[in-house]
Amino acid sequence: MAAERPTGHTAAPAPSAPGASPASLASGLADERVDHRFKALPPDAEGLTVGALAAERRNLFTGGFTTPVLALSADSVAHNLDLLERYAERHGLAFAPHGKTSMSPQLFADQLKRGAWGITAAVPHQARVYRAYGIGRIFLANELVDAVALRWLAREMTADPAFRFVCYVDSVRGVELMEAALSAAGATRPVDVVVELGAGEGARTGARTEADCAAVADAVAAAGSLRLVGVAGYEGEVPDADPQRVREWLRRLVALAASFDAAGRFASADEIVVSAGGSAWFDAVADVFAEIPGLSSPVLKLLRSGAYVSHDDGHYKHLTPFNRVPGEGALEPAFRLWAQVVSRPTGEQAFLNAGKRDAAYDIDLPEAQVVRSGRDGSVRPATGVTVTGLSDQHTWVRTEGGAELEVGDWVGMGLSHPCTSFDKWQLIPLVTADGTVTDYIRTFF
Repeated sequence: MAAERPTGHTAAPAPSAPGASPASLASGLADERVDHRFKALPPDAEGLTVGALAAERRNLFTGGFTTPVLALSADSVAHNLDLLERYAERHGLAFAPHGKTSMSPQLFADQLKRGAWGITAAVPHQARVYRAYGIGRIFLANELVDAVALRWLAREMTADPAFRFVCYVDSVRGVELMEAALSAAGATRPVDVVVELGAGEGARTGARTEADCAAVADAVAAAGSLRLVGVAGYEGEVPDADPQRVREWLRRLVALAASFDAAGRFASADEIVVSAGGSAWFDAVADVFAEIPGLSSPVLKLLRSGAYVSHDDGHYKHLTPFNRVPGEGALEPAFRLWAQVVSRPTGEQAFLNAGKRDAAYDIDLPEAQVVRSGRDGSVRPATGVTVTGLSDQHTWVRTEGGAELEVGDWVGMGLSHPCTSFDKWQLIPLVTADGTVTDYIRTFF
């Protein structure tokens, strides 16, 4: 038995196999050993592989997991993946979901199996993770001016002629830096770039005016290591965003693509990329992209929403476009953080053993939803139980008169903001409605 369950740190297998599919590379994560690196997993599983532990189908509440423990609903994740696949198909959109949300090769593989064009990244580290797990198309929604990262990119593109990479450019200086680094690296293929149109004064990145965009496009045309293939931006940064302002900006983006095409700026492109779409306004993106006129080459209408995979019980619950278009379906929150009552100093106050190290708190506090009795395992609504604050390792809870809560009870909490929920956990149990753990989602932040 000892030989089958080695203890201590065991490095994960190197996820590199030229030509292997993202699904097959992600499946290799099942060979990683369970040990002290992974929060909340059963101590008696030490040394098992992740796959062997998943095969045991333990119960989250009775299978030896320690608190706090973050769980993902298997049913809700599958529902959300299916919903956005159907939405993109129905509206004629290609889909490159933003991988920064989960940084999970398993979820990337699921998204690709459901028709995703590729995966969106924000920084070079994320792109390196994607390539390690076989992602063949990457859209970097940022300007890439890091010479070290550009040397890596040049090597990747030379080693794999099928690898497709597209990134933003939003400044002449950025184009100059990219050209210098790629030329010095001996790049054998030009890097495809899209000019980023800023969402307005006071917004985040992006060239602010159409004239600025044209100057960037001129710089790209003069750079031998770059190829202009489209335009892009992020409508979530439109100041004082509302449906009218967002659509006005999206129409500017579409008009920019049309004017660039009329000027022959995309002459070397096989297809013209027009990309936008976070998780709050993809209904507006679908509406306006449906208006894109015929251009000189086929148009890749690329949506980049990422938070949908888990959705949430706060920020995106209120912002999701499905609130505006309920006939299109509804996303389901998939996260639940379980913590245990460890102190009940007064009748109005309790403390749980989860905190800022475990729960997203950058937008909203966690929401107490259900209580699981520490005595008999019965589950009831968390009526009269309110989260009022977080310390590093404690949740502050206020209880109203009559609220039943005692030391040893488990409290299940909904979370707000998927991006800062995933990044606190390296191995997340995927559970069915009855608490059976069917798999473990590995993240790389």
